[in-house]
Amino acid sequence: MPEVSNQIITLNGEQIPERDLPRHVAIIMDGNGRWAKKRGMPRNMGHRQGAKTFSDIAKHCRDLKIPYLTVYTFSTENWSRPKEEVDYLMDLLAEYLGDVEKHEKENIRLCFLGDKGPLRADLKEKIIDIEARSAKNDGITVNLALNYGGRDEIVRAARKLAAKGIRPEEITEELFSSALDTSGIPDPDLLIRPSGEKRLSNFLLWQLAYTEFVFMDVLWPDFTPADLNDAILQYARRSRRYGGL
Repeated sequence: MPEVSNQIITLNGEQIPERDLPRHVAIIMDGNGRWAKKRGMPRNMGHRQGAKTFSDIAKHCRDLKIPYLTVYTFSTENWSRPKEEVDYLMDLLAEYLGDVEKHEKENIRLCFLGDKGPLRADLKEKIIDIEARSAKNDGITVNLALNYGGRDEIVRAARKLAAKGIRPEEITEELFSSALDTSGIPDPDLLIRPSGEKRLSNFLLWQLAYTEFVFMDVLWPDFTPADLNDAILQYARRSRRYGGL
């Protein structure tokens, strides 16, 4: 994991100490369909451009030495979309996961959150392969929330603890956190949602308890490293008290 230093970095012309950067950024990648519609394109073209944006932002986070990035890739509710669109999204993900050499070159470790059970067999195989082959990469850990829902994660965690025979009085916040998909990963410091929407959409409901939120009007396919810098600058100006004074 990259070490935090007292080095001064420049973001969009403004200087801040590197220690003021968030260690974990979470992003709800929203607005692909609207981006395509505005341009008279099929929704799938918005998803493809959004995938390119994701790659650019992941590399920018790595270059800033942000250790963790978690992105909302496909929710448990997204299955209700037209089959053609769902199939395209899964094909796009398979394409991204298939480029193992790219991930190794970019020094990105990939992990997955969510219930993998309903996924296609070929995707499950690719997930297992890429998690194993990228495990040694230490530039940044990118968590892809795939077939993920915050409530579903909490229910699965509760069932996991119950299956182990753990008594109610033995359950602590730390123990419950260890049963979540994000076990061993620090909670996000900063959540970014582009596209102008201001809701969580069932994303990381447990983990976002004390996270700083930044909502932005830019659609995800148009989101740039400069937009990420702006969100980080907003985060750096805030005082995080965690319920204290």
